[in-house]
Amino acid sequence: MPYDPHEPLASPLDREQDFGPIGSQVVEVLKGIYDPEIPVPIWDLGLIYLIDVDDQNEVYVKMTLTAPNCPAAESMPSEVQEKVSMIPDVRDCKVDITFDPPYHPDYMTDEAKLTLGFM
Repeated sequence: MPYDPHEPLASPLDREQDFGPIGSQVVEVLKGIYDPEIPVPIWDLGLIYLIDVDDQNEVYVKMTLTAPNCPAAESMPSEVQEKVSMIPDVRDCKVDITFDPPYHPDYMTDEAKLTLGFM
């Protein structure tokens, strides 16, 4: 089925999924990290594409940025890695940046859209 530009795009991450005990703590940490140029948490912006916690409590986060040339390209992944690593019982955290799929404002939560004047 072709893409309908009038239909919102679904976020690559199902925010309603059960992330488990460690994953839920990761989500809470991500809700406290803000894009330095936009007054909205990266979670609500829809920048998080994947959260994976393995059996050894090692966390993998795949995220994107609002644009490939985003000034936060170096600082934001480091901040995510540092803060997630501070969660008790997390052994390690790896963060990768991807642009596949490219970021789209439809990935934002309704709260973020309201804050930024999209609604």
